[in-house]
Amino acid sequence: MKVAQLPFEKTGFFSKTMLDYLAQKESIQPFYDNYPNIVGFKNQLDEKEKSFKLQSRNILSESLEKQYESFDLSEATQNNIALLKQKNTFTVTTGHQLNLFTGPLYFIYKIFSTINLAEALSEKFPTKNIVPVYWMATEDHDFEEINFFNFQEKKVQWSRESGGAVGRFSTEGLEAVFNEFSSHLGNSKNANELKVLFSKGYLEHTTLAGATRYIANELFKEYGLVIVDGDDVALKQLLSPIVKDELENETSFHAVSKTILALDKNYKVQVNPRVINLFYLSDNSRERILFENGIYKINNTDRTFSKEEILKEVDENPLAFSPNVIVRPLYQEVVLPNLCYIGGGGEIAYWLELKNYFEKVNVPFPILLLRNSVQIVSEKQQKKLTNLKISYQDLFLKQQDLLSKKILENTAIEIDFNHKIDALKNQFSELKEVAKKTDISFIGAVNAQEKKQVKGLENLQKRLLRAEKRRQKELVERITTLQNQLLPNQSLEERQRNFSDYYLAYGLEFLDTLKRELKPLALQFTIIEL
Repeated sequence: MKVAQLPFEKTGFFSKTMLDYLAQKESIQPFYDNYPNIVGFKNQLDEKEKSFKLQSRNILSESLEKQYESFDLSEATQNNIALLKQKNTFTVTTGHQLNLFTGPLYFIYKIFSTINLAEALSEKFPTKNIVPVYWMATEDHDFEEINFFNFQEKKVQWSRESGGAVGRFSTEGLEAVFNEFSSHLGNSKNANELKVLFSKGYLEHTTLAGATRYIANELFKEYGLVIVDGDDVALKQLLSPIVKDELENETSFHAVSKTILALDKNYKVQVNPRVINLFYLSDNSRERILFENGIYKINNTDRTFSKEEILKEVDENPLAFSPNVIVRPLYQEVVLPNLCYIGGGGEIAYWLELKNYFEKVNVPFPILLLRNSVQIVSEKQQKKLTNLKISYQDLFLKQQDLLSKKILENTAIEIDFNHKIDALKNQFSELKEVAKKTDISFIGAVNAQEKKQVKGLENLQKRLLRAEKRRQKELVERITTLQNQLLPNQSLEERQRNFSDYYLAYGLEFLDTLKRELKPLALQFTIIEL
């Protein structure tokens, strides 16, 4: 097994927002507080210790004990839940949807990034306890985003009607999904382990939240991972002051709107706030709360509240108030003694919109850390890369650029016309100088002719390259096939494949390798040869 690191920017798959954040560019610094390094974590520890209340710790720990009542806790997880009551205990957290059978590979990378960061910080700050947390997005209602996973290029899908919070969904109907999945697995030791994990998770638990907790717990319990379900009455009561403020003052809308005006000058805005960033949650629906003509309305229903009535509802029925993408991060930070949120590029980008909102409600803004990203390369694939003289940096080129590069390297014919184009431009520069001294109006004609001739050379180069690609058809096919295997749909494989692809081949070795090799504070893309 070999491991290599590559700067994120060399992959071509990360946004300007993320690359500037990693580089700590001055233009992005106003949108975060502490940076993910040891100095930043020391500052964050001091800030969170001063602000997080003992009462909140007790409520959190007691709620988690209830959430885990019917689950087999490891000693490590049990210990971490108890430690949360102590004022020197803190969390690092990732969050994710309840994707069927963990969904895309990067879910696994997120969790190991979180676990390994907790361990690294525990070593750096030995007087503190650092607990890894996975916050389940149980209140999400985008069922179409989570009802499938890909296995061996096949889509395994759960078909049922959507409606309401996905964590409350019954697991009825998943037996058919299990049977379909099993038919693709075979009967190897690793295949049978996957079948047991799936069947115990989805066929022995009545809700999607329970099934997801079981699977994540089975995969990561030995590392003390704590799994939080925010659809919890005691935790929602901690959020109630924020909910009331949102209803009365629309604080998030005003704060985030101000931030995105500044952010939009240099970066793409990820999400836009609504006037009220809350849903009203019932067993079968999750609908936006609207404020119109002095009345609070639940979208797509006939239900309405006066101001007094809805504030009373917050007190009497806190579970009914569900934060959207703007308020949910704040909910997490209110409930947890959290230091850091670990997420993908899109997640970090929308967190960067929230710093001003956190300041308005007097909650410390967490450190933001880009999760580990990984490319798995088999030994056989690595041999092919070596034979084709394709470096890891080459691998992430756009396919046409990669093919052009390798074709040019593998031909005796001069196809690269760049030096000819440069020579042509130099000649036209001389003509422009003559024009300036004779007839200035002649420059327009010179520019037009230059553009025409340069374009002509570029077109000739493209035609010659296409011809050479046809001549080197076998090489083109070998490169194309290999890159498509490694980057399915010309995308990072972590967004396309499920962990079961690699578990079937390597079993627990795959998970053990990730645990050992992922370094969240290295801030590098990881390539692992298995």
